[in-house]
Amino acid sequence: MPEASTLTLLERLRTADWSGEADHAYRNAQSRRLLMHEYLRRSALWAQAYGAEGDWPFFDVTPYIDKEFRLPPERAGELDECLKKVAYSARKTCGAAVRLAELRARGDIAMPGLPDLYEPLILFYERGGEFLRDGAGFLDLTGVSIKPRGLRHHLVDLPFLTFDGRTLDALDAEGRISYHAAADRSGPVLRRRLLKVAGQRDEVFTQDLRWEPTDLLRLFDGKKANAVYTRIGDIEAAGLIQSAVLRASRP
Repeated sequence: MPEASTLTLLERLRTADWSGEADHAYRNAQSRRLLMHEYLRRSALWAQAYGAEGDWPFFDVTPYIDKEFRLPPERAGELDECLKKVAYSARKTCGAAVRLAELRARGDIAMPGLPDLYEPLILFYERGGEFLRDGAGFLDLTGVSIKPRGLRHHLVDLPFLTFDGRTLDALDAEGRISYHAAADRSGPVLRRRLLKVAGQRDEVFTQDLRWEPTDLLRLFDGKKANAVYTRIGDIEAAGLIQSAVLRASRP
């Protein structure tokens, strides 16, 4: 029997929503963008470690680790059945994720001390399905498009490591978003959303783990606030939100 991780991964792929329903992907556009950012970083690390730069970024790393590796017949059959439900453009990477999980479960091949290669991409799929590539090299993630900048650029990207579902949900919202925090990072995270119809909305992430209206940023705009708020990146904001989630989870 394979390790539970392989079976769990197959079940995650079976139960992901591959219907192509755009609303789901649109609602999760910001978290999906960050998950893709992290996958591109990790795949650059793995490609460099195994000499797979030519196949980066969406590749199956298992032939580079062990070119003789094959899934056991029973597991290969399960994977084939599972992939019938998976969107066509995602089948290669989903199959690669299962093969890597099975290879690692054997435990007889030394692996580099690198973060799980495919987990950000599997989470990406779970939060809205596949992505598409156009002729200009852009990735259409549904709701947002990005263009990979090249392997060497992604090697030095900031890591995005906050995969808790509550944190990912907190990052998703409509509009153009900027995040803010006190200069010493004490206190809560704030965000400003610019909406096409409703205009500007300022919100604070509370101890109840939800966004609520706030005047703090508006007061700071008018130089009336005591605290000095500074704009921060979305990856740092995710880390601060994750810390709030963990604090709220403690007994």
